[in-house]
Amino acid sequence: MKITPEVIKAHQLTDDEYRRIVEILGREPTYTELGIFSVMWSEHCSYKSSRLHLRKLPTRGPRVLQGPGENAGVVDIGGGYAIVFKIESHNHPSFIEPFQGAATGVGGILRDVFTMGARPIAVMDALRFGPLRDPHFGWRNRRILEGVVGGIAHYGNCFGVPTVGGETVFEECYSHNPLVNVFALGVARHDEIFYARAHGVGNPVIYVGAKTGRDGIHGASMASAEFGEDAYQKRPNVQVGDPFLEKLLLEACLEAMRTGAIVGIQDMGAAGLTCSTCEMGSRAGTGIEIELDRVPQREQAMTAYEIMLSESQERMLLVVEKGREQEVFAIFRKWGLDAVAIGEVTADGMLRVKHHGQVVAEIPARALAEEAPVYDRPYTEPYRTAPMDPPQFASQDLAADLVAVITSENLCSKRWIWEQYDYMVRTNTIVGPGADAAVLRIKEAGVAVAM
Repeated sequence: MKITPEVIKAHQLTDDEYRRIVEILGREPTYTELGIFSVMWSEHCSYKSSRLHLRKLPTRGPRVLQGPGENAGVVDIGGGYAIVFKIESHNHPSFIEPFQGAATGVGGILRDVFTMGARPIAVMDALRFGPLRDPHFGWRNRRILEGVVGGIAHYGNCFGVPTVGGETVFEECYSHNPLVNVFALGVARHDEIFYARAHGVGNPVIYVGAKTGRDGIHGASMASAEFGEDAYQKRPNVQVGDPFLEKLLLEACLEAMRTGAIVGIQDMGAAGLTCSTCEMGSRAGTGIEIELDRVPQREQAMTAYEIMLSESQERMLLVVEKGREQEVFAIFRKWGLDAVAIGEVTADGMLRVKHHGQVVAEIPARALAEEAPVYDRPYTEPYRTAPMDPPQFASQDLAADLVAVITSENLCSKRWIWEQYDYMVRTNTIVGPGADAAVLRIKEAGVAVAM
């Protein structure tokens, strides 16, 4: 496809960013390369507008074993054990397709935890919706609420992890953009933490998990864009999850990790195969070369662009010690999952993608990851209203006022939500939903954690 200004705009790249791409490559990009830059330079993947501010947050401490920069954070809890946790938003997908948007948010955050070598033990959520009694948007707000809660319950319950708490707030500003934040926590030993780094030139790169389809293409770019009237036309950008398959993937990955054959591992979340390859290479200072004809596909005639940008769920990318591939393949076959060597680690620092014998993309891995653009956007102090005298109430019906208060969406019990979650599965929940915090015991370490 010819790269025109309209095509560049459709990929949500600015003119300056496109010029920078040409400078990096020393030539015009291919259509596949344009798509790769588009997703990796989106806010969802690169944090190009927020990274400047996120760097100001404190990230170090005596118990912090791993801060920002990996799939999840790691904190020491004593006895040689650590908790591994991550929080992530899935706002835009949940507005377009509430059930699958929320469900795949849970699936993605669980993979971020167990790709570090930790077994997930808890999920929480922080949700924001528009008022259910809004005269104009109440019907839509209720549909989104029911879909989001149903999606979180479905994925967590089927996967077998307790959803132990959270918070839900209703306010008018969320009628057009609900917030769906999901948190997952797991437990691992200090010496069994795995990282998303492609070390070892010549080591095979192995694709495991579900087959690749056309679902979720440009999901990361869509999640970084503002919504307009065409929002509901973006349903194909929303991924579809399978929690039962992810449970198999969890067990297979943890078993493969115990063999010592795994050098590096990363889940294929936002930007799919693109993100996992370039980030693993960039962190290790290496390159990765892959052959897309080897990628397991569930749809016919997929292009290189579609395979690289697909966000099909329940997939992982592994770097394995050379010569131990069959050992890893056997484990994933036992769990009924695809496991295919699709490439190898290289020394040149390039992400090189081949399809039907042709090189369709050749990009420095660091240009897609650590060296993505960072912007200092203009900002102003928020508008602050002048202090007001407290309003004077002269109620004639205190009983009616009391009923109005206790039936407020923000004050009433959220039991309807958390009763849909299995918060006792795995039998570690000491204090469940409805309290100030959830408390779980960690049997391995002989301690408890409050969330």
